[in-house]
Amino acid sequence: MSRLRSIFLVSCALMHWVVAAQSPWPSDAQLSGNAFLPPRLKTLQNDPGSNPVSLWLDRGALAWSDSSTGPSCASCHGKVNSLREAVVQHPRLSADGTKLVNLEDQILTCRSQAGKKSDSLESEEVLALSALLHQTAKGLAWQLQAPVSQQVQWQARLERGTALYAQRMGRMNLACVHCHDQNIGKQMRADVISPAHPTGFPIYRMSWQGMGSIDRRLRACYSGVQAQLPPPADPALRDLELFLKVRASGMTLDGPSLRR
Repeated sequence: MSRLRSIFLVSCALMHWVVAAQSPWPSDAQLSGNAFLPPRLKTLQNDPGSNPVSLWLDRGALAWSDSSTGPSCASCHGKVNSLREAVVQHPRLSADGTKLVNLEDQILTCRSQAGKKSDSLESEEVLALSALLHQTAKGLAWQLQAPVSQQVQWQARLERGTALYAQRMGRMNLACVHCHDQNIGKQMRADVISPAHPTGFPIYRMSWQGMGSIDRRLRACYSGVQAQLPPPADPALRDLELFLKVRASGMTLDGPSLRR
């Protein structure tokens, strides 16, 4: 009982602190995370000559045409623009309907088939290619929908993601909804709480000093509420990603982008 009481008090104190820290930030639930950047980062993001994302886009362009260890992306797909529509259709179900595959998963699979087997989900070239593809799809809206032959499996994964978004977890006993629905625009320490729409990924996070995928960011949220971390590419992370992208339906991609 004392442990439950401690968790309850910690959660109440945290939420009171968040609510009390009023700020002039917007509270519109349909805004991209880019609307919550401080002026310094907005200026940096709008300057291609200084924005570190530009370096990752250049690296992605080199990786796209790299045939040093096997077929290049370009040899199979031609120009990057050829996959513009595919970007906004991920995550999607595998052919057998057993798992959700996001864009970084697909890049990993393609690179492995081309002989590049040493990559991981957060390896620099995978993230650089993801950044390049998302940049190419900038301005498109999400087009996630259940394939006709996989509607039951797709709906089940969406429902799991929906439940996860509202599920309390960790020592803080908080759910995604407590921050990203109920406290948009409030400050929590140095961060401003956004609606958590995944339109700006992958992100170059200043505190990481590098690019990161939505998988990494979701795991960081688990850490933030002191919950047990799921491993990278865990099905729960893909379910949550699917829900977040369906939740952001109608919004357009505006990443890759900077975050604090």
